[in-house]
Amino acid sequence: MISETQFQHELQLIIANAIREDVGPGDYSSLACIPASATGRAKLLVKDNGILAGVTFAQQVFNYVDPQLQIEVFIHDGTPVTHGDVAFHVSGSSQSILKAERLVLNAMQRMSAIATKTASYVKLLEGTGTKVLDTRKTTPGIRAIEKWAVKIGGGENHRFALYDMVMLKDNHIDFAGGITPAIQKTQEYLKANNLDLKIIVEARDLEEVREIISNPGVYRILLDNFDYDQTREAVALIGDYCQTESSGGINEQTMRHYAECGVDYISSGALTHSIYNMDLSLKAF
Repeated sequence: MISETQFQHELQLIIANAIREDVGPGDYSSLACIPASATGRAKLLVKDNGILAGVTFAQQVFNYVDPQLQIEVFIHDGTPVTHGDVAFHVSGSSQSILKAERLVLNAMQRMSAIATKTASYVKLLEGTGTKVLDTRKTTPGIRAIEKWAVKIGGGENHRFALYDMVMLKDNHIDFAGGITPAIQKTQEYLKANNLDLKIIVEARDLEEVREIISNPGVYRILLDNFDYDQTREAVALIGDYCQTESSGGINEQTMRHYAECGVDYISSGALTHSIYNMDLSLKAF
């Protein structure tokens, strides 16, 4: 994953772009009927059940819009919530609260849904030693907060983007002329460019697993669309050579069975691409 400094930079880019997109030259609804001097307060009301996520991000949004806004947090990220809970109060300029409202809600509703789904997957794997990973199947422009939500829900982050880890998938392997050429070319490229990046290689069958482990320096093998028997055999073949990861259409019904095959990780795009927003609202009071 990327550094904390770069991650925070990504968050600031998300906030700046979202406010630019939503506010533009001005929030004319508020400017037209609310005096600039008016103050007020609002509460973040939970109208659903799940895992709350995005409180810290909301604080960053409010601070970006107006550093004078005051936030009193009652429920922190990662906490189970139920309908009727109040996560925080925000007080200060009424115009500023309204300017930040939609970004705060959009982000928190999606982050909470992702954290809730992730937590349910983590619970399914309890006692197996297998961890849940996200993927790059994220919403363009807001990857940082979606991957943050996975962490809040108890999951682990895969690579952030194309530049912080090498992942040789089927198309890379085919274009490069095979598994061994792909690995060797990658290692030569990393050395020539002084890049210290981990290498993951996808295997489509057991024969490819055998070829991968004949090469040194692979960090993890991705077992793509293997059935249970193939997964168990692949895990036995790989042994202590490197980490193992299962992926490909794995869902709530099959996830624990794959974990019981002994893989270190299960990656799921569904954590971020197939969720329904948690119902939250920001209410003046």
